[in-house]
This record gives sequence, C-alpha cells and structure tokens, in this order.
Amino acid sequence: MDQFSAFRVFQEDRKVYGKVVETQLDDLSEGDVVAQVAYSCVNYKDALAATGTGKIMRRFPLIGGIDFSGRIVISNDERFAVGDAVLVTGCGLGENHDGGFSEYVRVPADWVVPVPKELDLRESMAIGTAGFTAALSVVEMERNGLSRDNGKTIVTGATGGVGSLAVQCLATAGYKVTALTRKDGEHDFLMSIGANEVLSDNAVSEAVSPLEKARWAGAVDPVGGRVLSWLTRTMQPGGSVACSGLTAGTDLNLTVLPFILRGIKLLGIDSSMCPMAKRKEVWRRLATDLKPGHLKSIVTEISILDLQNAFETLLTGHARGRFIVKLAEL
Repeated sequence: MDQFSAFRVFQEDRKVYGKVVETQLDDLSEGDVVAQVAYSCVNYKDALAATGTGKIMRRFPLIGGIDFSGRIVISNDERFAVGDAVLVTGCGLGENHDGGFSEYVRVPADWVVPVPKELDLRESMAIGTAGFTAALSVVEMERNGLSRDNGKTIVTGATGGVGSLAVQCLATAGYKVTALTRKDGEHDFLMSIGANEVLSDNAVSEAVSPLEKARWAGAVDPVGGRVLSWLTRTMQPGGSVACSGLTAGTDLNLTVLPFILRGIKLLGIDSSMCPMAKRKEVWRRLATDLKPGHLKSIVTEISILDLQNAFETLLTGHARGRFIVKLAEL
C-alpha cells in the first residue's frame, strides 16, 4: 500500500484533465475506513467531471470515480471489519472527496454500504451508481402508486447505463417495459435484456398540445429536456415520471395541465445524497426482486488506462450499457 495507482484530475489555466499517477495513503481524503478497490465504474457524471465538460468537481486535484466496490483493509469504525465486502456510491465521492478510480480509497464510514450477500463485488459495480439510480427511480414510483397492473412503464435513454439497468430491473419485477432509444440499431439488444417493445426517438413529438394520448403508467427518465417534456404530456392519470438525468438538456418546456387534469407526478431522483436507510433498502431490492437479469451482456470491463476513451464514448452518446473499471482481483 506504500504506492498505488489512481486516476487523478487536475485543473491548470482553467483546463481540466486527468491522468494515471502513483500516490499513497497519506495523500487521500480523510475517512474512517480504507478499502482496497476491486471495481469502479464509469458514469456520465464521471465523464463530465474528468473532462471539465460539467462543473462536477469542487476542488482539484482530485481522484475521480463516484463509486467503487472492494474490501476493508483498515477500519476505525466498529460497524466494519477487515475483509468486509463494501460499496460506496455518491456521497461526494469523486466530487469533493477522492474517488473510486484508485487501488485504495479512504472514506467516512457513514458512506459505506455492505455488499448484499446475493451480489459479488463485480456485480455490485456492474450495477453501480447507474443501477442504484434506476432502482431508486422504481422504488420512488412504487411509493407514488406504480404497480404492475397500471399499464406500461417507459424507460428513456434505454441503451445507456441508467436506462439499460432500469429496463432489466423493471422486467425482473414483472412490469411491462417500453424502451425508448434514438439508436435504431439497438432494438434487438433492448428486447434481449427485457423490453417488451422498443420505440424510436422519432416517437417523441414536439409540443403541439399540452396533453396527448395517455400511454404510460410510469417513466424512468435519465434524459430530461424535450423527452421529459413529452413524457409529462403522455402520462396516464396518476402516473409518475422519475427524472434523474440531463443528457438531452436542462431546459424543460411544459404546462401545469398534466399535473392538474391528470394528477401526474414528477419525481426528482438524487442518488448521490440518498439517506442511508433508503440506500440499504434499494440495494436489498437490487440483490433480490429488482436484480438485473442480463448484467454480463451490458458490461465492458476496462482498466484505469482506458478511462479517457470511455469518457469520450459516453460524452458523444455512443455508449451501450456499462463500463466497469477493474482495479484488483479480490
């Protein structure tokens, strides 16, 4: 543990860039526990942070990576023992605290979630922040009335990380899933991971009427922008939209009519600062009744030396599924 590799992000003359460096434990952010990292994964947020495309990181230099799984090697907290399998997602990791693109991570114990016994370290990061966000979206919609008997649930950006995992989580739980994608060549892939039907992006109409044909009981939307606007116009009465992303933009053109005439609900999904009790409950479900059934088919395994290519793929919209970063065999 004297020296180990990490992907650290720097800012010089307003230019943000990252590179693999050798570092040591004393250089890491403070925390109660140290974990040897088995896997991290690459999220859209990581790509924004490490390239400076989005103002994600609060300070520089900083090791990137908003999640990781691994095993405890040092613990100053009685809740965790050496050898425990753990994971962390969000909580400021890779934003204002050294993150998961590192062979070792030191974090506050209050951020740490035990890996459910039904998952291994690789599976937990194949799911990662994206899968946690997808499952949290489902859980919040269920709390707001979504059930399998209500009708179809749509997933936008369905070939991406959150989208591809949301399709699987919903399918595992027995929902009727419609996948929306702008990638016309990926329809067979989406059917293979659990979608009952696939819609092309050209189904998303521009605003003509504040209300259109009611089609969806629920919607998992990591896209935002015009797609989210369209969803509000096409939800069934009492339906809910779980919004977690902005790949189609931050502007939102809508009216109050879907809310007051159909009683739809727009749910904001913040997976980063989710309370611990809810985190544990969502991970319990990810390991059981919401466990994605096709993880192997959506995962590309890389090393920290491949991160720059992964960032470019994500930012240009060419990603399918998940990039996971292998740091060690544990």
